[in-house]
Amino acid sequence: MIDDDLGAALRAEAAELAPEIAEALREAMATVDRRTALPPGAEAALRGLDVPLPASGPGSAAILRRLRALIEVAGANTNGPKCFHFVIGGTTPAALGADLLATIHDTLTYTWITSPLGVTLELQALAWLRELLGLPRGWSGVMVTGASMANFVALAAARQWWGEALGVDVAARGLSGLPPMPVLSSGYVHASTRKVLALLGCGRDAVTDCSVEGGGRLDTAALRRELERLKGAPAVVVVNAGEVNAGDFDPLAEAIEIARRHDCWIHVDGAFGLFARVSPRTEHLVRGAEGADSATVDGHKWLNVPYDCGFAFVRSHDLLVKAFRYSADYLPAPDDPRPTLGAIGPESSRRARGFAVWAALAAYGSDGQRRLVEHNLDLALHLARRVDEAPELERLAEVQLNIVAFRFNPGGLDETELNELNQRLGVALIEDGRFLVGTSKLGAKTIFRPAFSNWRTREEDVDEFVAVVLELGRRLS
Repeated sequence: MIDDDLGAALRAEAAELAPEIAEALREAMATVDRRTALPPGAEAALRGLDVPLPASGPGSAAILRRLRALIEVAGANTNGPKCFHFVIGGTTPAALGADLLATIHDTLTYTWITSPLGVTLELQALAWLRELLGLPRGWSGVMVTGASMANFVALAAARQWWGEALGVDVAARGLSGLPPMPVLSSGYVHASTRKVLALLGCGRDAVTDCSVEGGGRLDTAALRRELERLKGAPAVVVVNAGEVNAGDFDPLAEAIEIARRHDCWIHVDGAFGLFARVSPRTEHLVRGAEGADSATVDGHKWLNVPYDCGFAFVRSHDLLVKAFRYSADYLPAPDDPRPTLGAIGPESSRRARGFAVWAALAAYGSDGQRRLVEHNLDLALHLARRVDEAPELERLAEVQLNIVAFRFNPGGLDETELNELNQRLGVALIEDGRFLVGTSKLGAKTIFRPAFSNWRTREEDVDEFVAVVLELGRRLS
């Protein structure tokens, strides 16, 4: 029997929910600058969630109020000005508003017929991004969840190209019987690239490290030697724009020029570093990227659109079609002139990420994006100055972009003791919660590597961060 009562109840509940959602939105936007980065005691606050599924519940209003209370005691404020962990951007007002509209309307962008607007906005936003990032107009593009899936798209196209160079359609036949696909990169190759190679059946250990002394920047002489050793066999070269611990770059232009002289697919992994292109101060770091075959970049980093959002750009649209072909009698035909974006990427169920991206670019333009990037460049330089001024802090790398690598060093400790102290300091900072920042490694050294990519972060936040690091570091040492 059709449950008409259910439909009526949920419609009434939906109508009553709007004020609750509006109040939650107003409060979140009003308090984001002053909320703590990571509330202390979050683990204890969340223990009460481990309960059996109820047979019936109190309804949406009560549950949303409970969720808002949980956010206060256990929700990380990654959208706020004091989150320097990983490389996490904020959300500009235009991007946030547009993303809310996409969610309200539950927009599906698998194909044009499910959302003419969503598909058109995505394609227009991708065209604007190609212009902003200096990539060729003829390249194809698709929006995905982030740089990991963007790398999956680009390297799937690379794998398809490599197979065809050997006379095999690997998307149709698979990799059985083929030799390993050569992948050459530097010590800066991101963990997501290795994960993607594992997912594609090529193996996470397939990467040949052509770096200076292992683990560092690409050594172009080593790259040339490895390519010559292949004697013309097709290969994939991954060039890294923006290394995660200090923000360093492989020599893009030189590496691409060398790889182009051999039979290579050239991929630029530019999750945040490709945005160096938008500022005259840093564009030299990614000069030459337009000569590659594919490139990836995140939107939820320096474009400051909501999670999750990333972009894959590939020179050959045909390779994307072959790699991600997806057809059935009830789906649009492959030759349908109206776009089916779900057939050139891994996801068929696709939310309308293009709403937020289009709105951010349309609202602020290329000049607004340049100002946002340069604001963060200036914050990184300000932190570098503050670190250099503090006797107990030691900067460990040149600041090229938006990451500052440093450690707490009160003096009188050997390297083992310094690593142990900074590891404990990292734990103390997370437990303290005023700032969200983590430790990493630069060579053998344990470091902090705060990254600036949020428009909300201010100079005063950087000054407070230095004070907190010194306070907690002195307490521990």
